[in-house]
Amino acid sequence: MSDELSHVNEEGEASMVDVGDKAVTDRRAVAEGRIHMQPSTLDLIVAGDVEKGDVLTVARLAAVQGAKETSRLIPLCHPLPLDHVDVELDYGRSEDQAWITVRVQTRVQAKTGVEMEALVAVSNGLLTIYDMCKAVDRGMEIGQIQLLEKSGGRSGHWIRP
Repeated sequence: MSDELSHVNEEGEASMVDVGDKAVTDRRAVAEGRIHMQPSTLDLIVAGDVEKGDVLTVARLAAVQGAKETSRLIPLCHPLPLDHVDVELDYGRSEDQAWITVRVQTRVQAKTGVEMEALVAVSNGLLTIYDMCKAVDRGMEIGQIQLLEKSGGRSGHWIRP
């Protein structure tokens, strides 16, 4: 792995990476994140009783939309013709807290990877949950957003240890 930053030119200025000479390969990324909330908030979500509507369905759609809009949100990302975005939502609870985990897998055949699309998708899904539930639980916490796995391209396959 190179110690050089790929988005900085020789003058030290921010620069979009030139992928023109790279080969098109199958690329895949998996990311996830979690939002912690009061158990009563999760109860409202699961029961479909949140005033703004079906939180899980809207969060799933927001994650897909986030993946599709990544190059518009992250200045140096290349626009990618995504082949697939898969969103998994899982929830759980302990005695004093509850959480929803958003996991996203992105796939593309392209000259650059889809890690940022997966991470933005997760973030957008989690932020949507917050937005839809903030009236009943302003103390929700979003975190643990991380890349779990990526494959394809020159750097090959990577899995979070």
